[in-house]
Amino acid sequence: MSQTAVAPAPTLSVSGLSKSYDNRRVVGPLDFSLDPGSVTGLLGGNGAGKTTTIGMVMGLIEPTEGLIRAFGYDMSRERYGALGRMNFESPYVDMPHRLTVRQNLRVFGMLYDVKDLDEKIKRLSKDLALDDFLDRQTGRLSAGQKTRVAIAKSLINDPQLLLLDEPTASLDPDTADWVRARLETHRRTHNCAILLASHNMGEVERLCDRVLMLKDGTLVDDDSPVNLLSRYGRDTLEEVFLDVARGRLNGTAA
Repeated sequence: MSQTAVAPAPTLSVSGLSKSYDNRRVVGPLDFSLDPGSVTGLLGGNGAGKTTTIGMVMGLIEPTEGLIRAFGYDMSRERYGALGRMNFESPYVDMPHRLTVRQNLRVFGMLYDVKDLDEKIKRLSKDLALDDFLDRQTGRLSAGQKTRVAIAKSLINDPQLLLLDEPTASLDPDTADWVRARLETHRRTHNCAILLASHNMGEVERLCDRVLMLKDGTLVDDDSPVNLLSRYGRDTLEEVFLDVARGRLNGTAA
């Protein structure tokens, strides 16, 4: 007798999620889920709600309505059961400038109760080429170096859910490609679900198997890159992005 395969439980599920400020809704309601090992792009213009959505998932912003479950934990009441298996990276969020890179990684490693922390920092330093400035104050680094340190911080606890907000925004094309390769390796080796907010359409096409399109805080499309290109009749995701931003949903004027 053949056995029916049981689909894995989603790493993250979001239902009816919304955020309002002064009675003005800026995000939602949103409904989506992320499977283990998946990479989902979160696309939209400036002010579309990408960073607010990631902030709510991380527990940094309190939702007005809705439910967020990570690894089965209700993030409004049981977030500490999930936070140790999650991490976040954005080049727009600074680490303490006076601490050295090593000191910053130690602080975050201790917050996540990482075992064999010195060895973990040593491995990350080698993998992300931090050795030359590991004992330099973080505030004295270039933008690209700071981004690589932020990536190291985001991987310090071997997360199974990784939230990335423009992770390669300040990097040159070669270094950005190098970082993307390491994120892909982490996804594969840790079965990590990734939610990626990015304006780099080439990056999204390379990394993502699914794309969520936001406009004015509302989810207006949800599909694979291949299906989006076919349905909108476009050659690149950048052209699809422009269609959505300008109200030409599904390739026709809204």
